[in-house]
Amino acid sequence: MDREKMTKRMQELVALLNKASKAYYQDAQEMMSNFEYDALYDELVQLEKELDMVMSNSPTQNVGYEVLSELPKERHESPMLSLDKTKDIEALKSFAGNEKVVISWKLDGLTIVLTYRDGELVKAVTRGNGEVGEVITNNARVFQNIPLRIEYKGELIIRGEAVIGYEDFRKINEQIAETDAKYKNPRNLCSGSVRQLNNEVTAKRNVKFFAFSLVQAENVDFHNSRAYQLDWLGNQGFEVVEHFVIGKDDLEDQVAYFAEQIKRNDFPSDGLVLVYDDIAYGRSLGRTSKFPRDSFAFKWADETARTHLLEIEWSPSRTGLINPVAIFDPVELEGTTVSRASVHNISMIEELKLGIGDEIEVYKANMIIPQIAKNLTGRGELPIPEICPVCGGATEIRKISNAKALYCTNPDCQAKHVKAFSLFVSRDALNMEGLSEATLEKFIAKGFIHNYTDLFHLDRYAKEIQEMDGFGEKSYQNLIASVEKARETTLPKLIYSLGIPGIGLANAKVICKHFDHDIEKMIHADMEELNEIDGIGEVLARAFTEYFASERNTDLVHRLLDELEIAMEATNQEDQIFAGKNFVITGSVNHFANRNEVKALIESKGGKVTGSVTSKTDYLINNDVTSSSSKNKKAKDLGIPIISEDDFIKML
Repeated sequence: MDREKMTKRMQELVALLNKASKAYYQDAQEMMSNFEYDALYDELVQLEKELDMVMSNSPTQNVGYEVLSELPKERHESPMLSLDKTKDIEALKSFAGNEKVVISWKLDGLTIVLTYRDGELVKAVTRGNGEVGEVITNNARVFQNIPLRIEYKGELIIRGEAVIGYEDFRKINEQIAETDAKYKNPRNLCSGSVRQLNNEVTAKRNVKFFAFSLVQAENVDFHNSRAYQLDWLGNQGFEVVEHFVIGKDDLEDQVAYFAEQIKRNDFPSDGLVLVYDDIAYGRSLGRTSKFPRDSFAFKWADETARTHLLEIEWSPSRTGLINPVAIFDPVELEGTTVSRASVHNISMIEELKLGIGDEIEVYKANMIIPQIAKNLTGRGELPIPEICPVCGGATEIRKISNAKALYCTNPDCQAKHVKAFSLFVSRDALNMEGLSEATLEKFIAKGFIHNYTDLFHLDRYAKEIQEMDGFGEKSYQNLIASVEKARETTLPKLIYSLGIPGIGLANAKVICKHFDHDIEKMIHADMEELNEIDGIGEVLARAFTEYFASERNTDLVHRLLDELEIAMEATNQEDQIFAGKNFVITGSVNHFANRNEVKALIESKGGKVTGSVTSKTDYLINNDVTSSSSKNKKAKDLGIPIISEDDFIKML
């Protein structure tokens, strides 16, 4: 290949890898498998070496992407670099040389930097793009295993990985009725959980933190040893990554130990990390523009198997997304038999050039999740269904974020009904026990239920249900009892149960509170008013108004209300000291982690927080009371009190 062609190929790889990274890290979409990404990345590295050329936007030079959220941002004191990596044990031996190295898990979660002062946790920041991260201190405080207070009283800065175990990952996904809303892997779930704006959500996700590096601790003799640092952190109450101090002669045996251990490990790992135990020696080596020279990453050389693609199973979901799943001749991988692998979307099908009968190579990502590594024949003849496999309705291809996906366009698709019913009866909605998705499918097929209200009259089919496989008199009675119990619910749960796109239980509570739990006001609300509700925004406002613009939907809600007893959610009225009061918060805060924490406190006391000062505003909170900001000026013009944070605390 001549230089011109090599340069063109390098540019193609940069564009493709950046697109794949953006899809994965920012949009939670997968354009290609990890296996394929690593192969293309390695090809790019080789081309850059041969050409002695690096593009400014090359993924080999840029560490991550800019964070996109409402969380406060903070620049790291020193850049958090990626690690150079290999899949070759001989390369690890060469790195170790004659030095002792600390070998440990490379956990697959979200890297967090913790800072302690005077023995207290004062700050937690995500890795972000390596230079700027997001402040998630409140969320870190509800991680399962982070010590909030430690014996050491100096300033301590450590790095570690926030992870969610496979068992918790499965449990959380089981609670999500919509197939396309389920998390693809524990890393995506962890990322979303750690970066929540409401740490109550984080607390329910069982996030754990494993320390892997000590950055700073004053006046402590660590005996020039990384291993000693980790052991010292363990004594301070931190869970640290499993680690061993070894020489190059023990590397193969130790890697084999980790490879065997990962099969029983509940936490996801995408490899191992080696770092020189001698701290001074490691620091003396310095770093490149991208990698530190004192550490090295080992990625699992995935066990692969060749097989043949038998078919693609297309599985419609509640929202109409039709998910492709590859079915292939069974093969043994990592000690288990596998015959299925998610292909995620049409973009990945096209990238792999799949065709029925193709010889494919499959593997388990991180030795756990079955994936297609590559297509060895690449017919590219896989037909995309023009009709839905469940209802026969027309399908269409839509571009979602950076990936093409298949959707069923029939609003009355039975699969959509099954998923919708599954959400309706789920725990956070009407909470009807005994109505699994499989049971709902049977009831729909037999004509027992056509809409939600039919669920409250299953006693019409008592005999038929008791004669069905898996049912008897006792299970039928339990089902009916659960249905009757579900008649008493709250308005937010009812709104959530309707399956309005994007409207979760938390959003439903916010909307209900804004409209004083008046369903008629909610049904007839316009986009402008909904858009003004803090935390809703234009997209959710449109989804909400479009739902209630349908006479069919409003009729359904009214018929449901005839079946239900709506109870107001319990609140302590004596504690609602800000009931009817409107606040605006501006500027920085000193006694709270951020303005969102102040907002949550006001709302818990019955108040409301808006984004702009109007005649309806009761108080403007601003620590700079005398500032000439536009909000201060408007508050003064309207005669609205401007109070400091200390004044607000006195009001409490």
